[in-house]
This record gives sequence, structure tokens and C-alpha cells, in this order.
Amino acid sequence: MKWLIASDLHGSVAGCRSLLDAFAREGAEKLLLLGDLLNHGDPADARTTAELLNPLAERIVAVRGNTDTDADLELVRFPLWELVRSFPTGKGPFLHATHGHIYNAAHRPDRMQRGDILLHGHTHIPMTERHAAFLCFNPGSVGQPRAGSPAGYMTLENGLFLWKTMDGAEYRRYELE
Repeated sequence: MKWLIASDLHGSVAGCRSLLDAFAREGAEKLLLLGDLLNHGDPADARTTAELLNPLAERIVAVRGNTDTDADLELVRFPLWELVRSFPTGKGPFLHATHGHIYNAAHRPDRMQRGDILLHGHTHIPMTERHAAFLCFNPGSVGQPRAGSPAGYMTLENGLFLWKTMDGAEYRRYELE
């Protein structure tokens, strides 16, 4: 199964449209959203972003970020209340998806085991870190990239993580052994 992984849309309508274009172009089956989806701008943009995402509700898996509010839960048609979601990668380790404001490389979820992967957003900066007991990845941000990083996303398919710009250009990769 191919996943497209993105974070920190922050209600960017243009970013959301670009993300949905990438989702279609990539042919991914699931869209994993790492929180901070709707807020930090015009409330009308938050509603429009939710309206753009909602038709894909059956294909979206999301975790709650620090700016995702109870009001956001009323706008989206997919679950957005969990702080951590965990999945097999298909190549051995488990993937633990979170936003990053509570759980991150310094404070991992209790359910993590040696060799697992922690995936989070929050910093808006793409990242790959190998720690002694786990890997930590960040796809960067769709709506508000920082530190000169491109607006972008990641894909995961058959144990291969690819970081891409919104137009689909690959700029980083990590293959699970």
C-alpha cells in the first residue's frame, strides 16, 4: 500500500489543493495527516480546507495537532482526536504517527519498541534522524514551511520513504532494510 504523508497545512487552501493534486498524482491509497490541519488564518479558509479534505474521509488517517481545536472536529468527516496512531510498515518496524508537540524524539510514545519509526510534524522542517533505538522522520510542512525548506510531503511504499516537493520532485529518501 502506498501512503502520502503530510503535516501542518494550517488552513492553507492553496496548499491543500496542491496536496490533493499530489495525492492523485502519486496514486496513493491513504493520506496520513500529522496534525495542524485547519487553523492559523481566516476561518473561511479553515472551512474550505475541511471541505476539500472531506470527500477523501474514508482514505484519510489523521492525528491531532496543537492547533487542531474541538471546532475543527466538527468541520472534518474523519477522526482527528487521537494523539498517536500506529501502523505496520510492511518491512518489520511499526510506524508511530503523531504531531510532535507532545511526542517527539525527546519524548517517545510508550508503545514504541526498538527499531520502530516515529513520524511527526510540528517543526515545519523536513528531518531524518537515526537514534540508537529508533528512527525519527518529519515530512516538513505543506502550508508553512520553515528554515528555507520546501513545502512538501513524504510517501511510503514497500519500506521506501521519499521526501518530495509539492510538484513531486524527490529531494530525500530512506529505505528500510
